[in-house]
Amino acid sequence: MSILAERMDYVIGVDTHLHSHTAAVLTATGAVVASLQIDAELAGYCRLVRMVGRAAPGKRVWAVEGTRSYGAGLTGHLLSLGETVGEVDRPKRPARKRGKSDEIDAVRAAREALSMGQLASPRSSGRREALRIAASTRQEVMDERTRAMNQLRGLVVSAPEHIAARFRDRTGHSHSLERLTKRCLALRVVGIADVEDRIRLDTMKRIARRIVELQREAAHYEREMAALIRELAPGLLELPGVGPSTAAMVLTTYSHRGRFHSEAAFASMAGVAPIPASSGKQQRHRLNRGGDRRLNQALDLIVKNRIRYDPETISYMDRNKGGRRTDRDLRRILKRYLARNLFRFLERTKPLDKG
Repeated sequence: MSILAERMDYVIGVDTHLHSHTAAVLTATGAVVASLQIDAELAGYCRLVRMVGRAAPGKRVWAVEGTRSYGAGLTGHLLSLGETVGEVDRPKRPARKRGKSDEIDAVRAAREALSMGQLASPRSSGRREALRIAASTRQEVMDERTRAMNQLRGLVVSAPEHIAARFRDRTGHSHSLERLTKRCLALRVVGIADVEDRIRLDTMKRIARRIVELQREAAHYEREMAALIRELAPGLLELPGVGPSTAAMVLTTYSHRGRFHSEAAFASMAGVAPIPASSGKQQRHRLNRGGDRRLNQALDLIVKNRIRYDPETISYMDRNKGGRRTDRDLRRILKRYLARNLFRFLERTKPLDKG
């Protein structure tokens, strides 16, 4: 029997969807005692809690899929009632060997929880959820800005020579994207007789305006992110190589103290726990391709920044170059070291009290 089964009398597995949720109540031995499908709204949540109160009167824990997506509403309601809630992953397709139904998935979620020593806590909301929203929206804005700049550059490249020449410097090279945007903002379109030239230049001017507006929007979200990060993890932005975007990726995955039981678990989630890849007399490790790829991306960007600008990291790379380890091996070691340091930093950092 697992540690969780020893502590709890019942486990309630919940399979969540956009419009409905299905719950299954299991005893600590794995026997199903009740199940119920509800609408994903407050009235349904209350109905489910009443049913569980009757079917599982002892110590119980909820194993909910998608606590920050489809199950967010139910998770918040349960936590407000003082219920114990844990997060379980949705099943991969190969794991569904006994058919597919919402009740089967709910039972599987409960039994998976029973087999685990400890359930992951749901990611905290409030300021951290606000940070996630700001970071994801900023990324969408930056992606749209990139598409607009590519479109603008394409209009210059495909333009007739008498137009394209206006956007080259004295050496014959195209202007930088920043200068190109400024030149397009200053274009005069009125009075141009040729319809193709008029439409092309008018389009370029409108795209340039959109680029500037997107830059302002991205800067707004970056300021919001920086303010939230300073409240959630004071000092994080002062660490070498860490900026608002990478800090947001780290914080939204880390979430809160207790979500990861050790720095090794955090490193595994980040995909930087080394995997043995030895053969014969050759002893080596390779990069881990699993884990949370956004968190892995954040660590990779921080390490790349440190390799360029941080004296301590530059010195480490210089000392170890030319040995048996390749540059990729050195970056893997630095990412693992960074994961350990970030986890310890976040574990001992207390968020600013906003009450």
